[in-house]
Amino acid sequence: MYAFLLPLHNILRWLLLIAALFAVGRALWGWLARKPWQALDDRAGLIFTTVMDLQVLVGLLLYVAFSPLTQTAFQNFGGAMGNATMRFFAIEHILIMVIALVLAHIGRAQARKASEALSKHRRAAIWFGIALLLVLLAIPWPFSGVPRPLWRWF
Repeated sequence: MYAFLLPLHNILRWLLLIAALFAVGRALWGWLARKPWQALDDRAGLIFTTVMDLQVLVGLLLYVAFSPLTQTAFQNFGGAMGNATMRFFAIEHILIMVIALVLAHIGRAQARKASEALSKHRRAAIWFGIALLLVLLAIPWPFSGVPRPLWRWF
């Protein structure tokens, strides 16, 4: 299962980044250009949060049941905290991504609750933008302290 879930998690990363950039871009453009709120704006937020939900679900499956890295960390949690890679995947990555997920959902709810288009765009841009920033910070990029490949194939 690990051999399936890890590449899926990687593919979903790219879909999530595309969906996030689209949602943030539409919200920013609508806010700055004072555009009316359109169905596509709502759809962009829905797609972003849905892909993020799926990504976090796959990540949680890896985290709890299938990743040998987290399984090793759980066996000696104190020792894992002394290792940057183990700490990143056992605590930092999951925590930041769950926070980003919550912020994305808050942004979607806030945008839907607002009565004026400008307020909808502003709320979506801010909340989605912060969620995107957190996602970018929590991805184990090849140039980060815990490098992972950009692509993992089945």
